Amino acid sequence: MRGTGRARGTQEASETGAKGQGQGRWLRLPRSRRGQRLAVQGLMALCVLALLPATWMRVGAESRVGTTADAPVREVAMVFGAGLWKGRPTPYLAHRLDAAAELYRAGKVRVVLVTGDNSREEYDEPDAMRTYLTERGVPDDRIVSDYAGFDSWDSCVRAKKIFGVDRAVLVSQGFHIHRATTLCRSAGIDAYGVGVEEPRDSTWFYGGARELAASGKAALDAVLRPDPTFLGPQEAGVTEALAAATP
Repeated sequence: MRGTGRARGTQEASETGAKGQGQGRWLRLPRSRRGQRLAVQGLMALCVLALLPATWMRVGAESRVGTTADAPVREVAMVFGAGLWKGRPTPYLAHRLDAAAELYRAGKVRVVLVTGDNSREEYDEPDAMRTYLTERGVPDDRIVSDYAGFDSWDSCVRAKKIFGVDRAVLVSQGFHIHRATTLCRSAGIDAYGVGVEEPRDSTWFYGGARELAASGKAALDAVLRPDPTFLGPQEAGVTEALAAATP
């Protein structure tokens, strides 16, 4: 019995070694210079392809992105959700809302459309955003909530098709605003983006890296123009809020 166990162990070790050698062959770089050159060129091509969507969005939206001081006069400001912490806006979302309140106080917009996730009863971005804005002086009847803005494309399409927004100032962080502006323009909105500046901390770098991954999907959305996760009937919230804002 001991001999059998020893033989079996030797066989298993041999098979494991063979598997390791097989995996090593797959991971090993080509030995020839031509093979190495082709491998490097292939890797560079993949990097370029990965960066193309983000580059296209940045270049295409660059002339339509600026600060709150640069923003043109529009009837509607649109603020994208960016998460909650214990029921309150995260710092990044709070900064977006601060910029929207600044636009309202400056008379550059008359209505604020807050768009975010309310897919779960205990998680309500739009209502938290509304509360934050009213605390900073924006009248409640000038705020409109979109509870099905599950991602940037959904928010843009719903703003156009559900709420009838044709022109808007978009508000988000600098690393996201080019994508948001490109998507809303593809959805049929004459959009100008306000990029909120943030310190270059770990959250900022994470957001920038995430944009590279999200840009691929965004490019497909801009080209294919799918329906949002939830479309639903048209709503008169923006029209009614603009009517209330008319002197």
